Amino acid sequence: MILFGAYSLMCAQTVAEAQSQPLSESQIKAGFLFNFTKFVEWPPEAFADPGVPIVLGIVGDSSVAELLIETAAGKIVNGRAVIVQRFKEGQDPRTCHILFVSSSQERHVPQILERVKGSPILTVSETSGFAQFGGMINFTVEGNKVRLEINLDATARARLKISAKVIAVARLVTGEPQGGKS
Repeated sequence: MILFGAYSLMCAQTVAEAQSQPLSESQIKAGFLFNFTKFVEWPPEAFADPGVPIVLGIVGDSSVAELLIETAAGKIVNGRAVIVQRFKEGQDPRTCHILFVSSSQERHVPQILERVKGSPILTVSETSGFAQFGGMINFTVEGNKVRLEINLDATARARLKISAKVIAVARLVTGEPQGGKS
């Protein structure tokens, strides 16, 4: 898909601008996560004031975390600093704008989604069935390529608007919160 290729290149440039070897799966995911800051519109109440940074939260162990910290370091998006914050099990992640739930947290997905329910937080994971279960964006790997699944119903419930550019490169899925994995 040409649009996916163009979007992947955009992400790749963010992660490693002059890298000559192929990007790893983790690098691609970190690039997507960072670029979601540019392609998602949050409701005004998501930011207490214009100086509040965009917070990328991470729950669980993932090789994506360190790469995302590197990618976001010193970056400004739409006039806001971008910072990465790790959340330990039991910590309240409602202070972030994007929450990445690593596959190491698969058994805790229902509790994590319940905790952020109703908050304007873009939930992203790499766990099978995440978007069908009520998460917003899920990374899947098909034929050695990272793909996106998006649950637009979940994003609408959180009052988030995802750019048509991202939607165009994704597979749309449906699913209700607490509906179980399909």
